[in-house]
Amino acid sequence: MTAKILDGKVIRDAILEETEKKAREFTLKTGVTPGLVVILVGEDPASQAYVNSKKKTCLKMGWYSKLIEMPATSKLEEVAAQIDRLNADPKVHGILLQLPLPKGLDEQALLERISPNKDVDGFHPMNFGRLALGLPSFIPCTPKGVIEILRHSGIETRGKRVVVAGRSNIVGKPLALLLARKGAGADATVTIVHSRTVDMKDRCREADILIAAMGQAEMITPEYVRPGAAVIDVGINRVDDPSLEKGYRLCGDVHYDSVKEVASAITPVPGGVGPMTIAMLMTNTLEAAIRQAGV
Repeated sequence: MTAKILDGKVIRDAILEETEKKAREFTLKTGVTPGLVVILVGEDPASQAYVNSKKKTCLKMGWYSKLIEMPATSKLEEVAAQIDRLNADPKVHGILLQLPLPKGLDEQALLERISPNKDVDGFHPMNFGRLALGLPSFIPCTPKGVIEILRHSGIETRGKRVVVAGRSNIVGKPLALLLARKGAGADATVTIVHSRTVDMKDRCREADILIAAMGQAEMITPEYVRPGAAVIDVGINRVDDPSLEKGYRLCGDVHYDSVKEVASAITPVPGGVGPMTIAMLMTNTLEAAIRQAGV
């Protein structure tokens, strides 16, 4: 068996095309252009590349977009003041605080400073709580992207056993909540495993759908995967590789070459879940603009 490759770039492009169409109709109806502002504190190269990609996507869609760059030495009060200003700016519908922040800044305090109505990353406790209650909310972009990959690929979740490997607030927990909800793209029986799970391999092998979000390079090998299961790899890791000119390669939390021989479907890294994150950020930003326009 060789797994079907789930191409996140193809799904992303289809979603962005539909989102752009909806945004044009919204702007024609209201005169409002969706607006997204990203705050980048410090000079982390990975964050800079990711932020530039977000800005490029916004501009391509004709949206208002701005990047606020602040030095790593910025104080909490300075970052909070920028957030307060953006909260009050009617041109800005979505505010994204790029993580991770430099050491010394209280990440949670700053995330909570963002208006829940402009929290397009879905990290504010109000949005997280509404997600847990099954109420309308902004859904964190990566978990939302995983759900869309499953939906667009025709992978049924209703009644299926899903194992989420990882319990972070950014991916593992919100993804488990989404999958356990009632309705299409959910209705799954969900198990979370993590670094303290004693029988982790056995629990993973029970899954019809295995989602890897542990942050450990290539830890999921065929021993973790029930033959015929669908495998979604959320991880992105940089591994030293002297044979390459850049000195490293990117890989996921799944040992792709071996697992694709036992899985029925699998996402590659890069090119799987990663492209979906920005697409979901765009859909959340449009949703924020629609809400704030009262449409």
